[in-house]
Amino acid sequence: MLTALAAAASLAGAGVPTAAAAPWRALTGARAGQATAAAAVSRIARPSWLRGVTITEYYPVPERWFKGRRVAAPGLSGLHRIDWLFSARGVTMEGDGIGLDGKRYHIEELGSAGWINALGRRTAPGGDGWSNGAPWWRNARIWYNRAGRPTFPLSSGRWYRGAPRRYVPNRGISFAPGPSRDLRYYRSVAVDPDVIPLGSRIYIPAYEDVNGGWFTAADVGGAIVDRHIDVFRPPPQQRFGDGRYLEDQRVLVVPPDSR
Repeated sequence: MLTALAAAASLAGAGVPTAAAAPWRALTGARAGQATAAAAVSRIARPSWLRGVTITEYYPVPERWFKGRRVAAPGLSGLHRIDWLFSARGVTMEGDGIGLDGKRYHIEELGSAGWINALGRRTAPGGDGWSNGAPWWRNARIWYNRAGRPTFPLSSGRWYRGAPRRYVPNRGISFAPGPSRDLRYYRSVAVDPDVIPLGSRIYIPAYEDVNGGWFTAADVGGAIVDRHIDVFRPPPQQRFGDGRYLEDQRVLVVPPDSR
C-alpha cells in the first residue's frame, strides 16, 4: 500500500485528465441537496491527484427517526415506516437502513419512479444540482392533498400535510433484508465509477485524523456523480445529522489495476 507521503512524492505534479463540462451533482443530508458544479473528468486509469472534490457522508439510516405509518413493502416480510422506505432521507436515498428491530435492510430495485420535490414536482440530478430543487420523496407510494402537495400517513393516524385526494402507486421499487454491500465504517466510500473505478484506494487528507485518510471505493449511488465522494460512517447521534460536508478537496486516487 502507498503511504500518503510516498504517494504524494511519487505523484507530485501528476495531472488530472479533464473532459467537457459536467451535466450534474447534488444531495440533501448525506445524499440530497448540496450541489457540486465542476468540470467532468475522465475515468482515472493511473494514480492521480483529483482536485475540486466534494466530500459528504452517509450511513444506514435508522427507522426510529421517522414518524410515518408502518406499511408492507415489496421484498420485506414485516411492516416498516413509509417515510423511512420512500422519502429522500430514507432507504431509497441512503441505500441502507437499520429497522426498528435493529436489523439491516437495503434498497434492492429502484424501479422507474424518479424523485419529486416537496411541492410534488419532478426533480432529477444533474451536473449543476437537482433540476427542480432538492428531492423529497420517490415518485411512488405517495399521496397528494387537495392543493396538489404530497402527503403521507403518520403513525398517529393523521396525515403529514392534510388528507389525500390522489395516490401514486409503487413503480418497481423493492427492498431486501441485510446490508446492500460489504461496507466498513470510515473505510468504504461511494464514488462515480465513471470517474473513480470501484476497488480504487483513495487518500483523503481531511480524514487523516479519523482513520489515517485511506479508503476503498466500494459503493455507488444515483446522486454520486462526477467529483463527489461519499464516506460511509456510523449513524450520528443527532437525528438526520449530515456529518462532514467539504468542498474543493484534493484527493489521491490509486486505481486497482495500477498497484
